[in-house]
Amino acid sequence: MPDQAWSRFCRALEQAGQVVLSEQAPDTPLDRAEGYRYLARLTREMLYSCLDNADPDFPRFHELDLVKIGADNPDNVYLSANIRGDRTYRITGTRGSIAYFSIGSKANRYAKDGTMASTGELSDADLVVAPDGTVEIIASQREQGPNWLPLAPDSTGLVVRQTYLDRTSEVPGRWHVEQVGGPAEPAELTPEFLAKALQRVALSVHGTAATFAHWTRTFMTRPNELPDFGQEMFQRAGGDPEIFYLHGYWELRPGQAWVVETDVPDCPYWNFQLGNWWMESLDHRRRITVNRHTAVLDHDGRLTIVVAERDPGVGNWIDTCGHSSGTALLRWLGATEHPIPKCRVVALEELR
Repeated sequence: MPDQAWSRFCRALEQAGQVVLSEQAPDTPLDRAEGYRYLARLTREMLYSCLDNADPDFPRFHELDLVKIGADNPDNVYLSANIRGDRTYRITGTRGSIAYFSIGSKANRYAKDGTMASTGELSDADLVVAPDGTVEIIASQREQGPNWLPLAPDSTGLVVRQTYLDRTSEVPGRWHVEQVGGPAEPAELTPEFLAKALQRVALSVHGTAATFAHWTRTFMTRPNELPDFGQEMFQRAGGDPEIFYLHGYWELRPGQAWVVETDVPDCPYWNFQLGNWWMESLDHRRRITVNRHTAVLDHDGRLTIVVAERDPGVGNWIDTCGHSSGTALLRWLGATEHPIPKCRVVALEELR
């Protein structure tokens, strides 16, 4: 049985490569290489999540390491853990000094229909922190304690978002999760579990890649814009309910710049970031994002972003990192107003 399960897994995983070769996907050497690296990263993450860290009786928070899914935020520290909705969990830790914290329970259906429904949310606005900076959260179907995170019968995971404004001075919290009243020892590995886990891995890799490729093709219908495509689509994939998402697709020829101009709402956090066609944020070591803390606003308080292959010396420059096309995202977090940016493509030399 394990031999057959492994063979089926390898064949199914090979089929995920069709997403990289799909219609409208870019075929430049850089984009194609990033596409296969993306599948490899997804495979690594899904193997760990579905096989090694899959036991809902013994959950562990796991920080994503270079796994970039669905316009991951470069300012975020993401933690995830597998759970079951019919259990009760205690999450303990320290709040830290990082700008924003939230935790959500999710029902992961990426392998079935490309969704990750929110089944409960708890954010800074509701969090009760002890005088010594510690926090205890109870995740369950029945309300418990001052920090209660609702679970639904089909909840499958926890997702923690910790967001920096300033990485040089802020410290994220440290978090631990355990089941309340669970068994003393983990169950032994069985061939049946291995077969199902490998099947989930292959389905999750293919489903995740296909979902966000579909998103990019949707964004391509309005190139070099940041319109409101409707928030339901993003929330169904596990978005933070506190965030208003403005996704887009950009495409530039050599010597061109994409200029994004917008009013800035009164809100605790916002950021703009650039991604590749696969909706991975670009190299974090380069200037691919700007947020409320790092941006320089115009004299009238508006925000100007310039996406280009080199710095024109005006606005907030975002590096295309050798790409001629890709995706982008502007987030407004906790805002009551959601300005839609004005966008235009100009010759880079005009900006000098």
